[in-house]
Amino acid sequence: MDHYLELFSRHIQELGSTEGKREFLEIGRLAGQFPAAENHRDGVVSEINVWCSNDYLGMGQHPLVLAATREALDEYGAGAGGSRNIGGTNRYHVLLERELADLHGKTDALLFTSGYTANDGALSVLAGRLGNCLVFSDEMNHASIIDGLRHSGAEKRIFRHNDTAHLEELISAADPDRPKMIVLESVYSMAGDVAPLAEIARIARNHGAMTFLDEVHAVGMYGPQGAGIAASQGLADEFTVIMGTLAKGFGTTGGYIAGPAELIDAVRGFSRSFIFTTALPPAVVAGALAAVRHLRSSDEERKRLSENARLMHRLLREHGIPFVSDESHIVSVFVGDDDLSKQISSILLERHGAYVQAINAPSVRTGQEILRTAPGAVHDPSEVRKFVAALDEIWRELGVPRTPSPQQFP
Repeated sequence: MDHYLELFSRHIQELGSTEGKREFLEIGRLAGQFPAAENHRDGVVSEINVWCSNDYLGMGQHPLVLAATREALDEYGAGAGGSRNIGGTNRYHVLLERELADLHGKTDALLFTSGYTANDGALSVLAGRLGNCLVFSDEMNHASIIDGLRHSGAEKRIFRHNDTAHLEELISAADPDRPKMIVLESVYSMAGDVAPLAEIARIARNHGAMTFLDEVHAVGMYGPQGAGIAASQGLADEFTVIMGTLAKGFGTTGGYIAGPAELIDAVRGFSRSFIFTTALPPAVVAGALAAVRHLRSSDEERKRLSENARLMHRLLREHGIPFVSDESHIVSVFVGDDDLSKQISSILLERHGAYVQAINAPSVRTGQEILRTAPGAVHDPSEVRKFVAALDEIWRELGVPRTPSPQQFP
């Protein structure tokens, strides 16, 4: 046994010398007061302001969501009691799947326990059972997409990030009669840039390719009723399957896919990550349903999110602080050095009570380290100004270069 422990100890040491040992800040988001949170450290509790949450619209704290969650908890208890196939399907699962299908203008939808399992479980079936499928995948696609395609066993071609000319070159070289699938994200989680959806839809049409669009960082935040980037551009019908999450714009947890009933039925029938796991708790699903319904009728949260993002973009430019993209609410401040990004993050927390996570490999490539900032709908514009002023002070103190923003990760 000691031999095995020593082996894993060496792996941990390697992680510490290359990518940095993972350390986690223990926080407690204060219900009704977010972005305020408690930081628990060395037996001391302090209040901080969170700048890197994926609860972009604050729906995880919204009174309607909390009320729906409490009501379902009192009615149905804490857990689902089983997998969806065996005693775990609650009426809230069915209602939410219908709501999500309608949101995206699709005939059916299917819930998963997370966005990760949604991508993994859906792609393993859709790409794996299409028969000799050739998949074209953006090089910056999320790990869950990479794993889903790996588990599918399908052959794949990787096209350069958001490079439609390269995609067209690759797909044109393929057998025109071979089944094809294009897989991409609408908003990329680290850079915050947006895919050229109209061009990709055109390429898919011209080559008879099925499309799978991950809208995890867009649902709730963009488009009519929060249906995402494709819907905002009038392209929702161009994408065969829309994948989304309940854990970001909708503030709870879980993932889903929406699309033609035949495809959803296939995933429901064959996806291992759907079949062989306990269903989402009814209380969580009820809260998500309340969030989806609210955001379908309210633009206020999306408006505040957009205004805060635009304000931060403008202020960062004025101060010469580089950031990766101004195309979305994800504002990734570019540092380009692991130790320096951690140092800046630490100063922000200790001196200014502002928590923003330093992001290093493997989430981004070595030399592309960032502070992944997400000014949310719950932030006050005065807080955005204060946060950028703190960054400006740190940039001046540490002599961090004030260079033009890279347009995308190379």
